[in-house]
Amino acid sequence: MIAEELRAEAPVSEPKSVLFYLRRATEFLTARGSAAPRLDAEVLLATVLSTNRVGVYLRFDQSLRPGEVDRYRELVRRRASGDPVAYLVGKREFWSHELAVTPDVLIPRPETELLVELALAAMKDREGASRVLDLGTGSGAIAIAISRELPRACVVAVDVSMAAAAVAHANAASAGVAERVAVVVADWGSCVRAGARFDVVVSNPPYVATEALATLPLEVRREPRLALDGGDDGLAAYRRLVPEAAAMLAPGGAVLLEVGVGQAEGVAALLAASGLVDVSWHDDLAGIPRVVAGVAPDEYASCAT
Repeated sequence: MIAEELRAEAPVSEPKSVLFYLRRATEFLTARGSAAPRLDAEVLLATVLSTNRVGVYLRFDQSLRPGEVDRYRELVRRRASGDPVAYLVGKREFWSHELAVTPDVLIPRPETELLVELALAAMKDREGASRVLDLGTGSGAIAIAISRELPRACVVAVDVSMAAAAVAHANAASAGVAERVAVVVADWGSCVRAGARFDVVVSNPPYVATEALATLPLEVRREPRLALDGGDDGLAAYRRLVPEAAAMLAPGGAVLLEVGVGQAEGVAALLAASGLVDVSWHDDLAGIPRVVAGVAPDEYASCAT
């Protein structure tokens, strides 16, 4: 047990340095299969010391107090058992902004920033206040990033989970955009009144095939199943939300959807079948098709009513 390993070489009567505990935690996490043991150990220790990773390095020669040792020991133990670092520290950076995260929400990933980038590009030349709908908002990461970049945008962030919506609302308030981001608890677009139109609809829906859930890394499996499970083929959520999203678009509006590996063509076909044009997909920094997009033709709104 980590409690025994750390305590054995660091009795209270002989306090050990920050570097000592960092090395021991790194060794412990390495032995238990952490993909980034040193980084994990540094981030957790920074949390205990109420600093950042640079601050940890600046305190290498300082001693940890008994209470700090106990807290660090518990965090490292939980990380070794599979708890994600973001849940342990309660935060994650997204689009250069720190968000609170809890086990009620999916942890924002860097690749999802491509969705924000493309959404902003889609609204670049629009006049007036843009209207944005974020379906399955989770922590509110996408909605908040767009609102911070476009102060005049009106953003509706929807999630079926009341707990997730509470996290999104708190994050919007912390980011100073709560008046511009309306967080709503609903099943996809069911909360949107008939005839409402948006310039952009974005979503990072669950897209992992049910059978594949068991093959995910342990720490990913600790995230909400509701935000991961995409049904038998991973496309169940898209079949529901694509027609809804397409019907809510203003003329020339865009639907932008994050997808999993190998899903771009299937989701693109759903967009095309819903009457959208200029259907395309865009690669993330790893070269993986990550976002599928479609545009409502100018006459789409009148044809859809």
